[in-house]
This record gives sequence, C-alpha cells and structure tokens, in this order.
Amino acid sequence: MHGIFKSGPNGAKKEFLDKSATFMRALAKDLCFTEWKVNKNPAGIAVSGEVYLYGDWGADSGLFFEITQHIQPFDSFLYRTTTGMKSSKGGQNQWMPMCLFADGDYNKLIELLMGLKNALAREIDLHFERLNRVA
Repeated sequence: MHGIFKSGPNGAKKEFLDKSATFMRALAKDLCFTEWKVNKNPAGIAVSGEVYLYGDWGADSGLFFEITQHIQPFDSFLYRTTTGMKSSKGGQNQWMPMCLFADGDYNKLIELLMGLKNALAREIDLHFERLNRVA
C-alpha cells in the first residue's frame, strides 16, 4: 500500500499528488526550462506526500521546487536554486508563502521564479569575472 491508498474515502492524497504534478508540469513549461522532471512521493499514511520539480535553464542554473501540504498552519512552497537537474548543489532552501498567491495570480509566481533565473545568471557572470581577475 505504501501510503497512497490510505487517503480517506475520496482519495484526497491521490488527488493532491495528481493535481500538484499537473501544476508542476505547466510551471516547468512556463519557466522555459531546457530540461525538467516532476516526481511524486506519496510517502506514508500520515502525510500528504510531496511533488517535486527539478528544472534546468542550462549554464549551471536550475531550480528545485516542492509542493506539500503541512499539518501545521505553515502553507508554503519550498524552493532553491540548483546548478542543474543532476546536482543537488545550489542555494539554500527557501520558503515562499502560499498566501502570496491567494488571489490566484499565476503570473506573479512565474515572475518571481524567473527572477531567480536572472539572479543566477548575474551570479555566474560575477563568479567568472572574479576568476578572470585572479588569472
């Protein structure tokens, strides 16, 4: 069973995982990743599970994004920048409150996450600039 069928009479866990994965696939396309994958983890019977998006913009810049339902009043998205899909290296875990999107402004979410892409590009440029000064 591994937790997936222990989700109440209406299959709330399966519905959460499926809808979240659909959302993540749309998000990946709208963030213009060159490569991406979505994983679902149903976890155990006491939790909702998680859905992960691993995306890569190329040039050592990517994004990890997670959706889960918390039992505590701490509704948020976990995200962090990465150096690509095949690496867990990158920035620190950060939390984006879901209340930012209570009005359903999907474009605002895209704008915020694309800002990470731009910040990563600037960070990479600065890194190479520093290396060139040393050389």
